[in-house]
Amino acid sequence: MAKKRILIVLSEYGYWGEELVGPLETFDKAGYEVTFATPTGKRPVALPPSYDPEYIDPPLGKSVTSGEMAAKVKAVDTSDRLDNPLDIASWLPDRPYRSRPDFLRAFEAYHDRREHVKAQIAERYDALLIVGGSGPIVDLANNWRVHDLILAFRDLGLVVAAECYGVACLAFAREMDDRVSIIRNKHVTGHCIEYDYKDGTGFMGTDFVIGPPPYPLEYILRDATAPNGAYHGNFGHDTSVIVDFPFVTGRSTPDSYLTGQKVVEVLEHGLRQWGFTVNS
Repeated sequence: MAKKRILIVLSEYGYWGEELVGPLETFDKAGYEVTFATPTGKRPVALPPSYDPEYIDPPLGKSVTSGEMAAKVKAVDTSDRLDNPLDIASWLPDRPYRSRPDFLRAFEAYHDRREHVKAQIAERYDALLIVGGSGPIVDLANNWRVHDLILAFRDLGLVVAAECYGVACLAFAREMDDRVSIIRNKHVTGHCIEYDYKDGTGFMGTDFVIGPPPYPLEYILRDATAPNGAYHGNFGHDTSVIVDFPFVTGRSTPDSYLTGQKVVEVLEHGLRQWGFTVNS
């Protein structure tokens, strides 16, 4: 039975405003209770360009934030909704180093804690959403606790959604024994190479500036979904959202509302595949 609860994970280094606002408004309207989480429990904040209508996205050559959306982002960002998020570091265990003298006992405790967390997730949530922006590159993409959170939702048959650079978390989420990406043979979308940045202007965070993205997300997703899945960039199309249960992925900012809508359709109408065709 649906619990009508969704867990939203946000970077502490800045989220893209509309990529939170779009799904959040959709979930609110559909009657879902939302809980927020960050890597260490620090309150997340929106990336400044994501609430600046004058900011010109370099690859697209235009503003990607309307005045109306900027106001919505500021309203959420300054509200109390994002206060006191769940602390992922305190909730999930870290994977122990094999060099530890007590590795075997630590590894047993690690698995015990994961099972405990999985039971909590089963009781509390219907879906997980990882919001995009440049921040996830820093503290979500290669965060093993975030990976284990994703694995727990996947193992329980619950919806796992991600947007933009948040989709990198799905590519890197894998168990320690087989180390195979959980999106192997699945269909996903994400930030395509044509929309990527050549300089740091699009990656101004709350307290950091980096140059180009340290990895081309499209290439990672193409490799992670092989051999029988696929990456769908849909370059030249206004939107790109792919549903391949249990995953719902959105390419970038314009896909935020559609991503939220498809999550709701999966939960309430049994949608299992959408946005792609498989060549026979």
